[in-house]
Parts: sequence; C-alpha cells; structure tokens
Amino acid sequence: MSTTHFPKTTPVLIAGGGPVGLSLSALLASFGICSLVIENDPSYCTGSRAICMSRRSQEILGWVGADKPLVEKGLSWVGGRSYYRDTEVLHFQMPNDPTQRFAPMVNIQQYFAEQFAHEAAQKYGDLVDVRWNCTVKAVREVKDGNEVDVIDVDGKTQTVRADWLVACDGGRSTVREQLGLQLQGMQYDGKYVIVDIRQKTKRDVERLAWFDPPSNPGSTILMHRQPEDVWRIDYQIRDDEDPVEAIKPENVLPRVQSHLTMIGENEPWEPLWISIYNAKCLSLEKYRHKRVLFAGDAAHLVPIFGVRGLNSGLDDAGNLAWKLARVIQGTSPDRLLDTYSTERVHAAHENMAFGAKSTEFMAPPNFAFKLMREATLKLALADEKVRSLINPRQSTPIHYVGSALNVQDSDVWSSDLTAPGMPMPEVLLEDGSHLSQQFGKSFVCVVLGATLEPTKQTGLEQKGIKIYSCLGSNYAGYSQFRLSNLTESALILVRPDGYVMGRWKGTAIAPLLAAMKQTGVSL
Repeated sequence: MSTTHFPKTTPVLIAGGGPVGLSLSALLASFGICSLVIENDPSYCTGSRAICMSRRSQEILGWVGADKPLVEKGLSWVGGRSYYRDTEVLHFQMPNDPTQRFAPMVNIQQYFAEQFAHEAAQKYGDLVDVRWNCTVKAVREVKDGNEVDVIDVDGKTQTVRADWLVACDGGRSTVREQLGLQLQGMQYDGKYVIVDIRQKTKRDVERLAWFDPPSNPGSTILMHRQPEDVWRIDYQIRDDEDPVEAIKPENVLPRVQSHLTMIGENEPWEPLWISIYNAKCLSLEKYRHKRVLFAGDAAHLVPIFGVRGLNSGLDDAGNLAWKLARVIQGTSPDRLLDTYSTERVHAAHENMAFGAKSTEFMAPPNFAFKLMREATLKLALADEKVRSLINPRQSTPIHYVGSALNVQDSDVWSSDLTAPGMPMPEVLLEDGSHLSQQFGKSFVCVVLGATLEPTKQTGLEQKGIKIYSCLGSNYAGYSQFRLSNLTESALILVRPDGYVMGRWKGTAIAPLLAAMKQTGVSL
C-alpha cells in the first residue's frame, strides 16, 4: 500500500495510533469495517507508560487475537504489598478463581500492547491502513461526515473525507482542539517521576508501594516488574522541587539507587527512560459530536493510581466498535452511538471518582490529607481492620447504570451479578472453553437450565445471536454466580462487548427479540 497517496474517502478515520486507536482499528476490522489510522509518531511509543492491563482489557484484546502474545510476554499478578517506612501494612489479593480465563492483571510495557494490537489489525489486510509520521492538521464538518487535512510523511497536506472520525489522539488531542472542545474537571499539583530501569530480580510479580520509606523520606514509591528484566519505578517529588531539574539523571539515579539498596536489590542496573506525571480527573461532557467520536485520553484523563487510564481507553474501544460497525452496516440506527457516549461518560466519572480517592492517598493534595494518611498508616501497623483503607482499588469493569440499552427486569432474580448493564460473569462451558471467548462480535444468548427448541434456536440465529446452553451441574459457574435458581430456566442476552442487556425467566424468545427493537439495537 502506498505511503504517500491517501484514499480520498474512508468509512472511519482514526486520529491516533496508540493502543486505543490500534485496538479500535482491529476491532472494527473484525466486523469487516475499513479504517485509516493517522499517527504522528514513527512507530510504537517509547518508555513503559501504561503498564498494568486488567482482565477486562485482556478480554477485549482477545476478541481480535491479541491476548495470546500479550499474556505470553507479560507478567501476570494477583495482588500486592504496601509498606509504611520499612514495615508491611497491607497484603492484598484481587478476586481470582479457576473459572477465570485471565489473571486479574498483567504487567507489560505499553509499546508491546501497541505492537500486539497492530499485529492483530494487520491480519485483516487492507481493512486497516496505518500511516505513521503523519499528523491530523484540520477537521471540517461536511454533510454526512468530516473532511480531515493530514500532513503526510513528506510534509504535504492531503485531504480525506471520513464518514466517521474517531479521536484517539491523546490528552493534547488536535481533533478536540479543532472542534473547540475542552476537558472539564480538576488536576492535582503532586508530581511523580517515572523511571524504567533494567535489573535482574527474583522477586514475585506484585504491585509494591512504600509510604515515607527510609530510602526517600517523605516520598511515596511504587514499583512494578515488567518483561525483559525491567522495573517500573514511580516516586513522588516535593512540592518545591523544579520538575525540569527533578527528571535530570543526576537527580533521579541516586534516589533510585538508594531505594534499591534499601530493599536489597543489589544486581547491576541501568536506566532506560525517565518522565514525569501529575494526576488529572478530566473528561469531555459527551463523547459523540455528530459524526466525531472521542475515546481514550482524547475523551478523558484519569489518575494512574488504580490503573484506570489505558484500561478505560480499551473499554471505550470495546464499547464503540460493535455499535459503530452496526451503524455503518445499516443494522442499527445511528442513535445507538449516543449510548456509547452516555455509557462511557458514566464510566469516566466512576473511574475519576475512584482514581481521585487513590490519588488523595498516594499523593495527598494538602496538609489535612497528609495528616489523615499518616494516621491511617500508623494505625495499620497494629490494626488489621484499618489496612483495607490502604487498598489501591484496582480497575474493575463499570456497571452501566441507567443505560438506554438496559432492559428492565420483569422477574425477581436472586443475584445482581447478571443485572442489565453489568459485565457478564465468566463462565466455563462444557467443552472447557470460556464464555468470554464468544464476545466481541455477536450478541450471545445464554440459556440456563434448559435446551431451546429448534424453532426458537432458528429464530435467534436468524438475528445473528449465538446460543450457549448451560445445564445445571455441567455449567461450571451456575451455582457459583447464582444466575438463577437451579430449578428454573432462563435466558440472558449479552451484548457483543460482554455486557448483559436483559434477562428473562423461562425460554420464550419473543421478549428478547422485542427488547432489541425497543432499545434501538435492531431496526
């Protein structure tokens, strides 16, 4: 494919070829939708950047086959430890059981995630066209789309007409600027230096945190192991320190050495990358503006604490891809895309709320917060009941409360784990595969405690709905998740992105099909 000539038109132009943009291009391609990706950088990012990939993110990448290399390369983990000075005050474990397909978290540098998403996209051939070293310059609304001026690799301006424009171009989004939009919210003054070093270690893969460690008094330090013998180290600098001076190697390396010595990591090491960060809780009011959609950091910025940044961006891509594909293919009205905005704006506010709590503990914004944190840490030395307050509250999938796609329950259920708007719990099927492997492209009907009659199966299959029956003891998650009483049969309709849309006692399919029309999913 030519690197100098651009197509005159494209169904979808994705501004930004980071992990969210590349993943979205692969997800759209899985539906047969073409996209043109414009990325300013010459290749994948440098430095570790976002490093903790949640179970949900692994699942989303699995929809396009990028999960296998990610898990093979990454370092999976289930918990972590926190220390006050040099004494452990918390050892937490995230929920994990044999029915799960993925570990709760996997540590991997962002550039690997970008590589694996890009490689997955390339498997779809000409459906994905990624242009490196190119920059979105201007955006103009036209009838049924947008004209996008792009500066190509030779410095020339080319114009592409896009039916849909998706801005995945980060916190300094050009598309957002072109539309005159601004992120709303707050940012914290506390700053963290981020350092990647290479050093061999025999430590377990855990999330490690030190508050006021003897190695760096008054600071907070985070450490994560990464592939290829890389440590990711984040440490807080004082409010009176100059950020420019703080990231100079002569100021960074002694602090790193002091901490490595304190924790007994004495192998030789070398620095790889140094950056600086401060926490932000910012979001657009809505993520759809006519035929322009926003995702990832272009739509919202959340604190790194609790690892909700990249993970929420991938959730944006997972939510948007199937909806945009259905609209382009003409199987759903374009108002379906309004639900992308409302659901993901709600998710951003939830993530910001949790992220703010974590930030206020990790990097107290004022003296009062510092005083409360120190009191909590001191109490945690002797009182186990206090230790839960130190838990970093890692990223979890959001409940889409009040979504227009949720079908209200008509029956009383014994569990809210499969309530409309909730992510469907993982299910180990009879053949040993996982239910989550069926998500990503089609609607799924989970049949509990019964087998559908052939006419009903045909009725669902004609609408493109996959059917999976779970019969009592053969269903590994049946009693564990209490999806229904064991004596009852039921249907659960799951959206392509793995979220429950509705559930009904019995096996009548008419309410299910009616719900798809009433919610605007089907024409």
